[in-house]
Amino acid sequence: MALDPTDIRILGVLQKRGRISNADLSEAVNLSPSACHRRVQRLESDGYIRDYVALLDPRKLGVPTTVFVEITLQGQADEVLDAFEKAVARIPDVLECHLMAGSADYILKVVAENTEDFARIHRQHLARLPGVAQMQSSFALRTVFKTTALPL
Repeated sequence: MALDPTDIRILGVLQKRGRISNADLSEAVNLSPSACHRRVQRLESDGYIRDYVALLDPRKLGVPTTVFVEITLQGQADEVLDAFEKAVARIPDVLECHLMAGSADYILKVVAENTEDFARIHRQHLARLPGVAQMQSSFALRTVFKTTALPL
């Protein structure tokens, strides 16, 4: 299904205001409430809208430290990649894991309370990941810009 300009407007509003009521959304995109509701349902069923979430404040929850971890594996065999991906998905402090092209095989985004907490995460979880040959961690000093909104 191709997205028309109205679908794109709906997605744009929902990306930034996911809890908006259907009445307010329909007004924002200049549709009747029933037509707007049908479009949102179609966008959900077609998989354009994957989920609705609440974005939490990591500082308020005690995990203000973000660490990006570059990981190089010992090999590229499917079994090595699969074992690594299954193991890393079970670490609650890892928010993202990306298979990369370039010098690192994977990049992880990890949250921690502080450097000591990251040392614990590293010791108890990251150092035990299967197939890892090399690991390099970089601490974010400050988040300059962050969004979850995709360009439409």
